[in-house]
Amino acid sequence: MDINNLVSYIKRLSEPSVLVVGDLALDEMIYGDAERISREAPVLILQHTQTKLILGGASNAAHNAAALNNGKVSVIGVIGDDFQAGQLIETFEKANVNCEYPVKDAARKTTTKTRISGSISTSITQQIVRVDRQTNGFIGPESEKKVLANIEKAVPQHDAVILSDYHIGTLTRKIINRTIELANKHNKIIVVDAQQDLGSYKNITSMTPNLPDTQKFAGFPVENENDLKNAGGRLLEETGAKAVLITCGADGMAVFEHSGKYTKIPAFNKSEVFDVTGAGDTVTAVYTLALAAGIDAVNAAVISNIAASIAVKRFGCATTTIEELINVCEMRKARANRKHRR
Repeated sequence: MDINNLVSYIKRLSEPSVLVVGDLALDEMIYGDAERISREAPVLILQHTQTKLILGGASNAAHNAAALNNGKVSVIGVIGDDFQAGQLIETFEKANVNCEYPVKDAARKTTTKTRISGSISTSITQQIVRVDRQTNGFIGPESEKKVLANIEKAVPQHDAVILSDYHIGTLTRKIINRTIELANKHNKIIVVDAQQDLGSYKNITSMTPNLPDTQKFAGFPVENENDLKNAGGRLLEETGAKAVLITCGADGMAVFEHSGKYTKIPAFNKSEVFDVTGAGDTVTAVYTLALAAGIDAVNAAVISNIAASIAVKRFGCATTTIEELINVCEMRKARANRKHRR
């Protein structure tokens, strides 16, 4: 790996614009200090200390991209006509994400995951309970029509499109097919991040499934490198993608290219993992930006691997910056030079 080339590639991540289409969500993090046990029931009473609002789901992919390309990011999805919708839009605006395209649907809830965490002075903060607020099931015909209209307007205005499917109901078959059709018509990069039905995404640039979801698609356990190659090859064939990036947790990543080339990339950070929440969104966002900047799939995957190594050191859905990515590369270069001198 040429560090100098990698640094020059990373600097190009700020150039492309990205459109994220998918299941928009908000993560509400409520923190408090454990005070005492309630007299009403055997439960903790927390003295509230702070509340953080973080972009989750497809919103997290948008946030990751916006942190790298100076806010040249738009989102399309469906939100409710509720208090949480206002919180989500406000959080998008703070993250410098364009939110002119989300569609309001009074029949649905704005997807919100509320995590309540407590702590005492002699212990770390620990999550106590999570409350999910969402409407399961596909969006209705009227909302679908509005989403499709916004996709028609937005796709030509962006360099790349991410389909982020958390299977909450935004990405109907019509929306998926029309987005891919438009992206190809206008020669846009299109990357899919989904957990189910991987083979149904046809004629895309790439996708970023994790290993468990790849195994479900393949229909057999991936227990060795040969199994991985078979599964990746099958994904390429089924989707018609130019490349497939499979994330393998502590075992790094594997890139399969339409040319038949296979590249295994080791994990950059195994020992300092704090929280893997949202790391997949980080990979997808960075990988997409890199592809849209004209970087080949392998180097795009390497850069996304570095980004993920930064994100997993932080709690909750985290982002990184171009400066942080470059710093990691420079540190690796310095360590390699010291090792060579010995």
